[in-house]
Amino acid sequence: MNGPVERTFSIVDVAGFTALTESHGDVHAADLAEHLISTSRALLTDQDVLVKSLGDAVLLASRETPAALALVKGLFEAFGEVDRFPLLRAGLHRGIAERRGDDYFGAAVNLAARVAASAMGSQVMATEPVGLAARALGYGVHDAGTHSLRNIGQPTRLFEIEVFDQPEHRAVDPVCRMSLDVRDAYAALGEPHSRVWFCSASCLEQYVESKSHRAEG
Repeated sequence: MNGPVERTFSIVDVAGFTALTESHGDVHAADLAEHLISTSRALLTDQDVLVKSLGDAVLLASRETPAALALVKGLFEAFGEVDRFPLLRAGLHRGIAERRGDDYFGAAVNLAARVAASAMGSQVMATEPVGLAARALGYGVHDAGTHSLRNIGQPTRLFEIEVFDQPEHRAVDPVCRMSLDVRDAYAALGEPHSRVWFCSASCLEQYVESKSHRAEG
């Protein structure tokens, strides 16, 4: 069916994908991207579709906002305990887009992409319609104020939605940006209040080398 339809669009991607690729190589990065796609498909309900993959990201369309939020929550929970996987980030927007076959086009999809790009690792950011709906559903929601998003004419009010609490025993490798269990980390540096953990010897070496270069500079 072609024509205008109203949907809640979610773009979920891997934060720090470039750093991951540089640290662990193209094959490992491609494997992680495929894992995100397959897990997204497994979590779809009859309210959702996986429109397409965009390299390290997936574009999802849901008929209603509660379904979109549940899908994103499910993805964050699914990957929250996956060792050696980068943090996810997401952007959501509800609006009208032009449906052509199995794809969607228009400003609503573009805005969802810009909102996703504004998020940091482990963040879910959303426009006002989704943020207010999430608050009504009982999610923790924080008004993030207005933002100037690239190629969006007017400032956009954004909301951060809490969908998943990172367990205390997990940390993020500062080099490749992968999530890891600190109990199984390759190494750690620093005092307890500022400690950083590493997934591999390669990341540890890169971190030490970068610190050395900064000190010399």
